[in-house]
Amino acid sequence: MTDPALQAAPHFPFSAVVGHDDLRLALLLNAVHPGVGGVLVRGEKGTAKSTAVRALAALLPELRVVPGCRFGCAPEHPDPGCPDGPHQRTDPAHPAGELRAAQLIELPVGATEDRLVGSLDLERALSEGVRAYQPGLLADAHRGVLYVDEVNLLHDHLVDLLLDAAAMGRAHVERDGVSVSHAARFLLVGTMNPEEGELRPQLLDRFGLTVEVRAARDVDTRVEVVRRRLAFEADPVGFAAAWAAAETETAERIAVAQQRIGSVRLDDRELRRIAAVCAAFDVDGMRADLVIARAAAAHAAWRGADAVAEEDVRVAARLALPHRRRRDPFDEPGIDEQALEDALRDAAEHLDPQPPDGDGGGTPGGSPGGPPEDGASSGEAPAAAPPPAPAGEPTEPGEATGQAVPAGDGPGQLAPPPANPFRTRRLEVPGIGEGVPGRRSRARTDTGRVVRPSTATPARAADVHLPATIVAAAPYQRVRGRTGPGLSLRHEDLRQAVREGREGNLVLFVVDASGSMAARTRMGAVSGAVLSLLRDAYQRRDKVGMVTFRGLGAELVLPPTSSVPAAQARLGSMRTGGRTPLASGLLRARRALAAERLRDPRRRPLLVLLTDGRATVAARAGGDPLVDACRAAGLLAADGVHSVVVDCERGPVRLGLAGRVARAAGGPLVTLDELSADSVAGVVTTAVSA
Repeated sequence: MTDPALQAAPHFPFSAVVGHDDLRLALLLNAVHPGVGGVLVRGEKGTAKSTAVRALAALLPELRVVPGCRFGCAPEHPDPGCPDGPHQRTDPAHPAGELRAAQLIELPVGATEDRLVGSLDLERALSEGVRAYQPGLLADAHRGVLYVDEVNLLHDHLVDLLLDAAAMGRAHVERDGVSVSHAARFLLVGTMNPEEGELRPQLLDRFGLTVEVRAARDVDTRVEVVRRRLAFEADPVGFAAAWAAAETETAERIAVAQQRIGSVRLDDRELRRIAAVCAAFDVDGMRADLVIARAAAAHAAWRGADAVAEEDVRVAARLALPHRRRRDPFDEPGIDEQALEDALRDAAEHLDPQPPDGDGGGTPGGSPGGPPEDGASSGEAPAAAPPPAPAGEPTEPGEATGQAVPAGDGPGQLAPPPANPFRTRRLEVPGIGEGVPGRRSRARTDTGRVVRPSTATPARAADVHLPATIVAAAPYQRVRGRTGPGLSLRHEDLRQAVREGREGNLVLFVVDASGSMAARTRMGAVSGAVLSLLRDAYQRRDKVGMVTFRGLGAELVLPPTSSVPAAQARLGSMRTGGRTPLASGLLRARRALAAERLRDPRRRPLLVLLTDGRATVAARAGGDPLVDACRAAGLLAADGVHSVVVDCERGPVRLGLAGRVARAAGGPLVTLDELSADSVAGVVTTAVSA
């Protein structure tokens, strides 16, 4: 049991947080107007993200709630559809109900769906024979703050439920024979460390504002951060008392702004400014316009103004647009301050409802959405051709293009830019795993659809398969002496619900970067295929890793990670040229998978080998290079690793050496010609699922 003294211990004061002006402002704007849509806080570890969020809840005004209502209904505006209702509406001029502090509800990363949205109250169902609803965290967070630390690690289906409720202001529950809808309006705050993986762009868009937090590099600022933290840890109560006046002032300012927000004017002139800025940044949809309008009104109320001005639009756009500019999982979030100023300046041309004839204010050169220059695609510099091999250096002829490539084992040359990426189909590992929840292969998980009951003892109430439990207990009710309502249950009656969902996998790319692969068109196609599969891995919450081999050995250029953009960066810096140590590449991959199996034993691997099979370096002194490569592939198969071999051989004469490696690995063979927009991952999926 938690010590009451610890429960009463004060949080670090919001006013005492050093720096992080954008973070504090974004939180305050949402406190003034929850309709802004919440805040996503991105930043490296140890930057006071969680500290600031928890401190904010203490500043929110107390709430009046209907006594006994589990959903926190306001007496003056009760939810007509409240499951605990109907409630009698009271006169706002004569407050009724009971006061309570605004709730800060934390959603753990490992929470289940029933804990988030609620579910059937099993205790009452089994003991009283009634169908009742047990509220979840969304109900607890109504009119308060819902905080999700490491939101990028939250299971996708929970993120979808969470953001839908945040957008609609209601939670809908249709499960276990329960059909319930209740109000769920809350300030949503998520924090994340980008090093541990990104959110999908469509989920990023559901957060109203985003803030990038970094530790200060200024020595004086860092000293002050440490000084205040040590003072708080030494005497939390005394430290909080020292900041009590500043906290009270901030809390009162929030309350005043909340009362003022309804009367803040947002005229057509500022609406047109907002629309022009969003159009200049070429954001998708209309959510950005709505968020900026609400945030600008909140900022005007916060500074005590009666109407929204350009200053408010500038602040709101700077917080609402950075994460909405991302078109691709690998795009860096952020906004160029100069581009924002240019967009605001050009927006002045659109403030008149009837602009004069002419070009009508095109986007400025260099700003987002502007036309590409010199034929380059937007946001991409023209690709430079790789440097030619030095004069006199031994080379192997490049296939298809006739380019010369280094044949030695030196530093090699940069690989050509990847070919245009394409959309892939789902790549799956065969069978049913027990891995971490994701969006790729079939697996037994704690969430997902119920596929059958089991006689195993449920570990928790959410795992009980209710119909099967009732069927098991029903024949023995008379023998057990049941005479009234309810059900007489024994331990042996309980049945567990077996659930099937999707898991995330470890996709390890093993890329042949030798001289025989370095022909420009071939390596560009291979890199494009890897990039396309990386995009798919990003969306399906996989870990990815990459091994390259060339010259005399192999290198793990990217240890298994959830940060798929890091894999793209390593792919762009890959060098090619030299001999082909195929066996070394496979053995290095095997060691990497063995180490990862110890760290993450539930995540099943899939190895994707891209090579022409022309092994020229043996793993043993005096050994045959291709035989050694086949033996290494056989060791991977013995370890239970599912492999796909992409045959990159081209030309009129084909030796088919990659096929021998594929047979040894027990996996399918896919030719380079099949690496197209319609077939790359589809061929792999079909082959490995066979």
